[in-house]
Amino acid sequence: MGQRRRRKLPAEPVLVEISDLAHDGRGVGRIDGKAVFVHGALPGERVSARLIDRTRKYDEALCLEVLQASPERVEPGCPWFDSCGGCALQHLDHAAQLRWKHKRLVDNLVRIGDVEPVTWLEPIADEPWHYRRRARLSARNVRGKGRVLVGFREPQGRFVADVGYCPVLHPDFSQRLASLSALLGSLSVAAAVPQIEVASGDNGSAIVIRHLEALTDSDLDELRAWSSRESMAVYLQPKGPDTVFRLHPESHQLEYRLEAFDLTLQFHPQHFIQVNARINARLIERAIELLGLTGSERVLDLFCGLGNFSLPLARRAAHVTGIEAAAELIEAARDNARINDIGNASFDVADLTEDVSDRAWYRAGFDAVLIDPPRSGALEILPVVAGSGARRVVYVSCNPATLARDAGVLVRDHGFTLVSAGIADMFPHTAHVESIALFERQ
Repeated sequence: MGQRRRRKLPAEPVLVEISDLAHDGRGVGRIDGKAVFVHGALPGERVSARLIDRTRKYDEALCLEVLQASPERVEPGCPWFDSCGGCALQHLDHAAQLRWKHKRLVDNLVRIGDVEPVTWLEPIADEPWHYRRRARLSARNVRGKGRVLVGFREPQGRFVADVGYCPVLHPDFSQRLASLSALLGSLSVAAAVPQIEVASGDNGSAIVIRHLEALTDSDLDELRAWSSRESMAVYLQPKGPDTVFRLHPESHQLEYRLEAFDLTLQFHPQHFIQVNARINARLIERAIELLGLTGSERVLDLFCGLGNFSLPLARRAAHVTGIEAAAELIEAARDNARINDIGNASFDVADLTEDVSDRAWYRAGFDAVLIDPPRSGALEILPVVAGSGARRVVYVSCNPATLARDAGVLVRDHGFTLVSAGIADMFPHTAHVESIALFERQ
């Protein structure tokens, strides 16, 4: 098969009237009837744009100049917004971002699930800057710039964005991109470090360096010195995720507090935790409020992770059973229960894409269920949820499309009512939509 011919793009700018926002935050317009997605453009605007890609069904463009601006347009809080793909909506007023995310949830529930809640919940929102306590940053040694670039990728995803700081990262990292760049540039394997994971708790921060070539003794000394100088733990990943180990200091433990429940949760830098600490705390409080617990209930927490919802639920229920496929997260959940002296929570490992109805923990029955699945949703586990005996189900979602699909199944096939739903602004300035919904069985 011959190599695909690259479609020739016009050099001159095109004029586009923007009518909507796509699911990823790009402006949507049409040129001669063909859809064009424009980075940096908003509905109601007329813009001059440069085409950067062309397919049979749509074109892609970058906004060059706003000829007629939306009243909801604001000055981005980051000077590199146009060249960095870490955020998609900094040019849109934050209140308008919330309205757009709410609209996406509404549209998905109606269009995909053919359902609508009895009540819409107020958005859960907070300070939209310096919120990101966990991130995976790309790294690339660029000889032409004489240094290693560290950060998110450009909007097209091909190159690492060249930025000086990042106002959405946790304060421990927002101003440390230059320091990380210098650190990687000092290593003998600077060209063989493709990414760094960063993670922050309430008591400190850590980085995990992925390296494709072996580090020298001099490299290790440099990393230890940086760790001591910056008061930040350094972990290394020479191969797959299971090879991660802490280089320095000798002991280190990340943790975060949930004050409303007097809980301290410990986690490893590579463990999944909700990115936004303030929104996470309020989301937990809302979930427990929606479940209406009196203290006598048995609660099932599916996709429980390291106990983020399970342990607060255990403070308000008779017993909580947490289920998760990742054994290391179940181990962390058990440790967190022990650390917080919680004896009414149990945890088990199970693949929640398979039938678990024969498990002993399931046969005990439940009064309420909380689901916090990955982006793919919880379709396979819905019969188990329906068969648990629970009268109330709270569904926390990171993908409005799969929530809508699953909501339709719960309502039509399993006799639940969608009582309420709303968004949580877990990722301000991005197109990511987090949401929460309550289902009740009559």
